[in-house]
Amino acid sequence: MVGPTPGRVAARLAERGLTLPGVAAPLAAYVPAVRSGAHVWTSGQLPFVDGVLPVTGKVGAEVDVETAAALARTAALNALAAVGAVLAAEGPDGDPVAALDRVRRVVKVVGLVASDPGFTGHPAVVNGASLLLHELLDERGVHARSAVGVAALPLDAPVELELVVETD
Repeated sequence: MVGPTPGRVAARLAERGLTLPGVAAPLAAYVPAVRSGAHVWTSGQLPFVDGVLPVTGKVGAEVDVETAAALARTAALNALAAVGAVLAAEGPDGDPVAALDRVRRVVKVVGLVASDPGFTGHPAVVNGASLLLHELLDERGVHARSAVGVAALPLDAPVELELVVETD
């Protein structure tokens, strides 16, 4: 596995016209992410854009797979923002984007999909997140994963995402 390259994540974000959002405020009594040893664990991240869920509802009913995959991609960006904030708080420059260059590997992704009872395409939805992580982090973004259907998520969000990353 290739190690971190300074500025690589920032360049990849810029190439895709993406910016790392601010960390979403917790909805209850928890923090967005914590470090334990060499790992940063995120809380479940919803696909907030500027503090608002752009789409609500169940995948396979009100929300189609393509929209849900895009929401999973947004949730992954929000999770990376939480990771970057933890790492930036420890680093010399305090820049969450630059801090993401310290990610050695995405270890695990857990994708929760609020879905219609007959929906079985959960892996296709969570691929939105998985593909983004690979695009931004190369082989460091390849991970183990769970894609699980659930009856409901907070605020009627269609998807929620958790990350575990190993850092230097």
